Amino acid sequence: MKLKKLLYNQKAAPYVMIFPFILVFLVFFLYSIVYSFLMSFYKFQPGVQEFIGIKNYQRLSDGHFLNAIWNNTRYVFWAIVILVPISLLIALMLNTKMMPGKKLFRACVFVPSLTSVIVAGIVFRMFFSGLDTGFINSILLRFGMEPHDWLRENQHTAMLAMVSLTVWRWIGPTMLYFLAALQNVSPELLEAAEIDGASSLKKFFYITVPQIKPILIYVITIQIYGGFSMFTESFVYWNTTSPNDIGLTMVVLLYQKGFVEADMGYSYAIGVVLLVIIFTASFLQLRSFGMFRRDEG
Repeated sequence: MKLKKLLYNQKAAPYVMIFPFILVFLVFFLYSIVYSFLMSFYKFQPGVQEFIGIKNYQRLSDGHFLNAIWNNTRYVFWAIVILVPISLLIALMLNTKMMPGKKLFRACVFVPSLTSVIVAGIVFRMFFSGLDTGFINSILLRFGMEPHDWLRENQHTAMLAMVSLTVWRWIGPTMLYFLAALQNVSPELLEAAEIDGASSLKKFFYITVPQIKPILIYVITIQIYGGFSMFTESFVYWNTTSPNDIGLTMVVLLYQKGFVEADMGYSYAIGVVLLVIIFTASFLQLRSFGMFRRDEG
């Protein structure tokens, strides 16, 4: 009876409803963050934990970690610059009444997201094979151009391989986000703007974009998080080592140090810095979109 009264209590019921989320957050998120932060000050040896202060963080100035940050930053930039506009363009096409076969096209665009990233990575690794018989190289040779060792040549070709896989896999879900947002754009405002003589571009930038702004912010935010925490796309191409770190990411470096080299203290430090970078990048992005401003009036 007490539980029933608690659930029907208008003041207590909301807290009861969100209690499972709070419990999961405290156990699986906050506790993990605090534990990782504390363990980043230790050096782990078989059966021994030695407190070494900030030495693990001092080691972060080495070239591998800096290369990983640079690769992740470029990856996030190109993923957002390429994925977001293309997904929005496809959503705009599917939102028009004149386009035939919209359901079939939408299904075809969404299907890649259902594919395992490992399977897709293996296929893309064959596409970007450095052999003359590789898919892309065979096309280049047919047109009289030089083949490339895409996954080992330089950081630009490596980045192209990683971003291509990401765009191919996530263009479907991102397109659906934008399509759902576009279907909620006020038709009355669009009709009024058309009566006033506004062009299609003006209607898009002054009416459509402001109304889909929450979804746009959400898409960019998850791309920032997903980009900095990216692991599988790099791992499936190069495992844990790539020539001159051209495919190294922060999570791959964390995995390499923690599980391959058993340098757990250093991997904890990498994880803490990665969390700070993701939080800072997301905060700055949300702040630039005015998410922390109070509406006047």
